Parts: sequence; C-alpha cells; structure tokens
Amino acid sequence: MKIDICTTILALNPNAVVSVSGDDVNRIEWLENTPVIANDIILAKQLELQTEEDNKIAQQESKKQSAIAKLKALGLDEEEVKAILGV
Repeated sequence: MKIDICTTILALNPNAVVSVSGDDVNRIEWLENTPVIANDIILAKQLELQTEEDNKIAQQESKKQSAIAKLKALGLDEEEVKAILGV
C-alpha cells in the first residue's frame, strides 16, 4: 500500500484539515487554521511510514512462505497447501 500525503499529514497532526491535489506535497491547501507543516518534514515522515508499511508486508509474506514450507515438510502437496490457503 502506498502511503499518501494526507495519511502522512494526519500521522503528524491528527487534527489537520487539508486538501491535497494529485497527492502532491506542493499542492496542499491548509484549511481551518491548520498549522502548516514543512514539505521536508512531510516527505521524511512519508518515507518513514512507507518503510514501516513495506517491512510489514515483507514480514507477512515471509511468514506465509515459512508456513507453506512447514506444511510441505509435513507431507502436504502443492494442491493441499493451496486448498488450506484458499488459493
């Protein structure tokens, strides 16, 4: 999942009210007296959040592959593993 600019801003300021055009950090409209957050801070936080998300997805995939290997080690064939996984 791609972390967008709005998600990033809300991670920095949960009370922020903004409008973002085209998920472009240079096209943010700060509404309802929301304090402006510098673009470099937004982009740094976005990178941090994206890295966390990517690591989470990689960890889930690693656990899935580990589980598949363990099922196969127990003697299940490819079709039986797929049936368990609902694939």
